[in-house]
Amino acid sequence: MAGRLADAAVRAFAPDGPLARAVPGFESRPSQLDMAGAVGDTFETGGTLLVEAGTGTGKTLGYLVPAILSRQRVLVSTGTKNLQEQIIYKDVPVLREALGVPFTATHMKGRGNYLCLHRFDTFRRDPASRARAEPGQLRVLTAWAARTDTGDRAEVDELPEELGIWNEIAATSENCLGSRCPQYQDCFVTRMRVRAAASDLIVVNHHLLCADASVRLGTYGEVIPECAYAVIDEAHQLEDVATQYFGVSVSNYRLEELVRDGDRLFATHAVRDDDDSLRRAIARVRERALEFFAELQADRGLCAGLARTGGEERLQVAPELLADVYETGRSLIEALDLLEGAVALLKDAPDDAAAVGRRSGEIRDQLRFLLKAADADHVYYLELRGPGVFLKASPIDVSSIVRGFLLDRMHASVLTSATLTVGGSFAYISRRLGVSAGRRLSLPSEFDFRTQAILYLPAAMPDPRSPAFADAAGREVIEILRRTAGRAFVLFTSYAVLRAVRPAVQAAVDYPILVQGDAPRSVLLQQFRTQPHSVLLATASFWQGVDVVGEALSCVIVDKLPFASPGDPITAARIGSVAAAGGDPFLEYQLPLAILTLQQGLGRLIRHRQDRGVLAILDPRLRTRSYGADILRSLPPAPVTSEIGEIDRFLDTGRGSRA
Repeated sequence: MAGRLADAAVRAFAPDGPLARAVPGFESRPSQLDMAGAVGDTFETGGTLLVEAGTGTGKTLGYLVPAILSRQRVLVSTGTKNLQEQIIYKDVPVLREALGVPFTATHMKGRGNYLCLHRFDTFRRDPASRARAEPGQLRVLTAWAARTDTGDRAEVDELPEELGIWNEIAATSENCLGSRCPQYQDCFVTRMRVRAAASDLIVVNHHLLCADASVRLGTYGEVIPECAYAVIDEAHQLEDVATQYFGVSVSNYRLEELVRDGDRLFATHAVRDDDDSLRRAIARVRERALEFFAELQADRGLCAGLARTGGEERLQVAPELLADVYETGRSLIEALDLLEGAVALLKDAPDDAAAVGRRSGEIRDQLRFLLKAADADHVYYLELRGPGVFLKASPIDVSSIVRGFLLDRMHASVLTSATLTVGGSFAYISRRLGVSAGRRLSLPSEFDFRTQAILYLPAAMPDPRSPAFADAAGREVIEILRRTAGRAFVLFTSYAVLRAVRPAVQAAVDYPILVQGDAPRSVLLQQFRTQPHSVLLATASFWQGVDVVGEALSCVIVDKLPFASPGDPITAARIGSVAAAGGDPFLEYQLPLAILTLQQGLGRLIRHRQDRGVLAILDPRLRTRSYGADILRSLPPAPVTSEIGEIDRFLDTGRGSRA
């Protein structure tokens, strides 16, 4: 029997309810009503709700309405900043007017998005730092810092998206002085936290949620106020983000920043110029770090496994590698220890110097953990991104971590997404996120995929591992794009096939061809939306969190089934973990993950009741392997064809219906 809150939430969505009166063209949707009622019940009775809300359900309003009507402080975490901004700038104003309930709302981004006033002042006083800024950058940043209320980097449109000096002036937790900072009261992160503490609705993203939880035991890092109610939207992304933030990482960038901040103590006269012991300690860390990371790169051939994604290499650390670099690593540990000690010996050490000492000790302890590689719950690997060298350890299983920092702390938790089930079951996502109890609810999409979409599977394609696959994929892509007049995302599982297909498509297709890597992601999406008949060739980052409504996107082509590479150290460790527990890694981990990823990629196509389009998967394993039927059952129920001419007939029917 529904409780008071559930009834109130459902009434808000009624055909004659407050939303219908306030929102032009509002439609009462059965799935949205069911979701709002279930969220309301969960908030009233407590516990955990897993709810898969198919595309078109209107899940954002489905959880926001009961959250607001609950009169509790509710934490909402999203997978992307875009959805955060949609909630704050689009949904909240509508609901404030429609529901007639007074409430406050704020959104919080990760600390690295905000300017640190203290570090910015220090940066400007250091001649070496000023020399690294391009002409005009400091002038723009200084003028903005004087007028901004939030300190959010996104406000500075005049500067490039990738601003090289930003990491040196951002308000990261590692550099934070906390309440001892001379600008603590004016700090943008402090002010953001004060606003959040006074708000009923706090909207964050998964990166901040996990980063905040990972530093909660520290002195300064946490910024999210305590909440007893949480909604995790796009919950299928939470495992990956938690894996990133609950690991350990020591990089050449991190050591360079530590040394730079140490040098800056002298440049800004925070410490005496004649303190030779501190100078020597900083110089020693610089030398030992250069030696250590150079040796890691030189010996990466000793790594046990390899996965490449674009310009990134991720290599599993073999015992031989750690043995080979152990002595150099121990020398770096000793140098960090020496630097921490030199700072401790300073008389009346300023807070900036004390922070350098604290960070030296933290990096030393983490490097010691990494070089031992003795924790069976972690996988150890080397990551190379351009000039960046990262020695890392990531948790193999984050289910207990998610349960500890989220589910066990909340009176009520709602985890939702358009893609949570595999074959109608929540078993996979429940295992991965540690959801052992609670209610499960799967709501169908409001879209009619039988009339709005068609799924094209080529009749004959080479095996995806064959050298002939890329050429065949290129030919299929060209034929499809000619029929759809461009207007397509072509999503690849690897850069290798993207690079192989790109020249053929550019030579044969007379439409704008946009390629991931040629411009920032936001710029490519804006170009795609504004240039008629555009085609975007992209990989993983465009598989989810992208929303293009209307005819601009009328086709999504996927080259291969998106199985995670078994050469990736984290994937390999998780496969091994399932096998060690007596399970079937393919059926319990690799296949469900691939299905959810594929659902997300194909979900880019139909975003509105008027949308129509072509889904195409070029991988022949959908027809030749036994698991192909399982995958097809998990996809939207669109008609399936192997005749490319059916694409023309489908699109012609759509044109006729709009005539």
